[in-house]
Amino acid sequence: METTRREALEMMSAAALTMIGTTVANAQDQPKPRSRDKSIMWVASPTPCDKNLKIDLGAMSAQMQWFEENGADGITVLGSGGEYPSFSMAERKAIMEVAGKNKGKMNIMCTTGTCNFPETIELSKHAADHGADCTLVVPPFYYKNVSDEGLRKYFSLVLEASPQKLGVHLYHVRGYSAVPLSNGLIASLKHYPNLAGVKDSGDDMAGYVDRVKNFPDLNISSGTFPKLEYGLQHGMSGVLSEGVLLCRPIADMFAASRAGKDIHAQFVKVTAQMDVLYKECPKIEAYGPMKYALSVLMGTPQTYPRPPAVDVTEEQKAEIRKGLEQIKKMG
Repeated sequence: METTRREALEMMSAAALTMIGTTVANAQDQPKPRSRDKSIMWVASPTPCDKNLKIDLGAMSAQMQWFEENGADGITVLGSGGEYPSFSMAERKAIMEVAGKNKGKMNIMCTTGTCNFPETIELSKHAADHGADCTLVVPPFYYKNVSDEGLRKYFSLVLEASPQKLGVHLYHVRGYSAVPLSNGLIASLKHYPNLAGVKDSGDDMAGYVDRVKNFPDLNISSGTFPKLEYGLQHGMSGVLSEGVLLCRPIADMFAASRAGKDIHAQFVKVTAQMDVLYKECPKIEAYGPMKYALSVLMGTPQTYPRPPAVDVTEEQKAEIRKGLEQIKKMG
């Protein structure tokens, strides 16, 4: 991921290592929030593939069970961390169907965005029919420097055609799409009752604070961990790749926040744990290393990323195992 995120984590780590996290009620024992509620922890789940780069649907089912057992409120299927641009329409539908069948009590957010509105609408309707609670829609990202009016028209078509039972979340992910979503654009779409929120990814803390202040009635989800404490303090959710490897401590932090408890000590402790992973394996959030690390945690066979992403190296495997052992000792 972006260097700036690692820098943000490193700045907080010195203080973090001196803090002791507090014990909270097991997040799995807490009532799960509904899909339109706020303060939801969605794990940005990887999409497992086998050595032949075919989707491993059995591994995906096991992943979902593991995330639920470790306290996740929900799963984001086929987000950026799930490599959605690397899968065909048919594959994306098959993945959503498995997610719907194995959701348990979790909320499912399915990324349905494409570069054209007909396929985005088709995937959104399919997601609704197979257990999705909400969708995540990236802007059409091939064309750059598009106007807010063009984006407004695109998202309007999607919002109007999507099943109204689905909450639609817009995806502000400038680092990948290079198509930012302005506050003016969001304001122009607020009249749609199925506009549920915005996932705000990237490291622009000032921009995130401004967005939360301007749209307190929408669910402005943090897509990066450094923004999460502020987001939770204002009742917002998180869609987090960090939840893949630190699911339980982050889930406990969400549960504590919903219970009205101070989460700062937990936030600092999780920051320290992430800092350990980044220092041992700077590429931990790349698809290959992330999937390998999850397989180590779960005790399951390794899964693989699709090109253009590259697989984890033997050196990175050793770094990851070392980092995970250090985190275990931190408690």
